[in-house]
Amino acid sequence: MLLHVTHETRYEYSPPVETAQHLAHLKPLATDSQRLVSHQLAIEPPPAQRSERPDVYGNTRAFFALESTHDRLVVTAESVVETFVPVLSPDVARDLPWETVRERFRFRKDATFDAASEFVFPSPYVPRHDDFTAYARASFVPRRPAFDVAMDLTERMYEDFAYDADSTEINTPAVEALAQRKGVCQDFAHIMIACFRTMGLPARYVSGYLLTQPPPGQPRLVGADASHAWVSVYLPGEDIGSPGGWADFDPTNGRQPGEDYVTLAIGRDYSDVSPMRGVLHGGARHTLSVGVTVQPVGEEAEAPLTRTQSLPQDKEFP
Repeated sequence: MLLHVTHETRYEYSPPVETAQHLAHLKPLATDSQRLVSHQLAIEPPPAQRSERPDVYGNTRAFFALESTHDRLVVTAESVVETFVPVLSPDVARDLPWETVRERFRFRKDATFDAASEFVFPSPYVPRHDDFTAYARASFVPRRPAFDVAMDLTERMYEDFAYDADSTEINTPAVEALAQRKGVCQDFAHIMIACFRTMGLPARYVSGYLLTQPPPGQPRLVGADASHAWVSVYLPGEDIGSPGGWADFDPTNGRQPGEDYVTLAIGRDYSDVSPMRGVLHGGARHTLSVGVTVQPVGEEAEAPLTRTQSLPQDKEFP
């Protein structure tokens, strides 16, 4: 698919902000299952400084600084991405039992280093907790292949959890979302990652977009889509030291991502890939609205991006 993504972030400040510095992860990754055709990042008011560089995970991180007083900030990212049906790497040992994968990532002196090891440890939004272990055990049955474990956990979470945008905030602990069995895609991704890590297997956070199909006969609503999040699980090769690969799973929708998904950035959790963050001087209060539209190229709506999701200031992205 050839998809056109528009992601608009709008801040209104009161009182005005005097100076500000921001980081943004808004440029889609180039991966085996997608090709970035074009990307533009428009910032209003124009920044005094801006630069772009890769972070430690290979994501593109944009920096910009505003040095004049402003009472609003509008950041619009427009991207065209060609997507393909993801294919599991032939290097992956798909039938490897999860216990074998766990043993591969136990620390041993002089063992061959695997870069995926970084995604076994706790991170700011994904702590260790016995509740994650308790929930995970039903999927981690003895000798079950790690791929099948991930698929089973994905489907269980889809059945067990309710999507409720008002049930959590951006800083709600994942263990709290687990207890109440509801939340948003960010919560579900963190819970699934925590389940894997607590069992000793590597898993990482993926931010991106999902093409939302309208009901039959209904027009696509401009700005009705939202940024999305899912999970990537590492599956090693047959032999120790041989290359493996990452497989993606979406517990919010109970499926594996396909060509209707666009990957934006990867990290340990949301804290590594938040679309926008900043340090402000001034602007004690602000309101935030975010609008995302994902459409096949050639089917773009005639209207501009005007419908946005108005969100509480501490809940930047669903």
